[in-house]
Amino acid sequence: MPVPTSEATLQTLVDEPDFSLGSFLLSVLGEGTFLNLLSFLGRHVPDPVTRRVAHLALDEARHVAFGVAHLEHSVKADPSLQGRLRLAMERRHAALSDTAGLNAEVFDALVILAAGAWTPGAIATGWGKVQTLQDEMDEGRRRRLGRLGFPPDEAADLSALHTRNFM
Repeated sequence: MPVPTSEATLQTLVDEPDFSLGSFLLSVLGEGTFLNLLSFLGRHVPDPVTRRVAHLALDEARHVAFGVAHLEHSVKADPSLQGRLRLAMERRHAALSDTAGLNAEVFDALVILAAGAWTPGAIATGWGKVQTLQDEMDEGRRRRLGRLGFPPDEAADLSALHTRNFM
């Protein structure tokens, strides 16, 4: 029986041999991407309670900032860490190559949420907003990877290897 995507994604964090590599995958990539999702939900949820919860959960930004700062310092102290970070990303991508990525139902729910209505035009607009969300997630990963010293082309390649389920 295949392992569900979320469980497999989290297992890749546990399997990393040291804190810096796990922190890279969790804080810099996963939680950083999740911040974009929380902001998206905060903009598009129809009720004030869920909007407030999404806003409060954005406190997750502290973890991302800590992870990036820790790794930025660590890479400056040991430039070879950058290669190990790249390998951790490639290992994770290979470990998750058989996963289905973002659940179609979740993708559709995000489209409908962003659409705010059931009309074809609204659904098309919602789909565009989800595409923009995915672009923003990629841009954020590239920016954080750049802070760790990865050149733009390599940051783009590594960002493209990030899990397709937003984790």
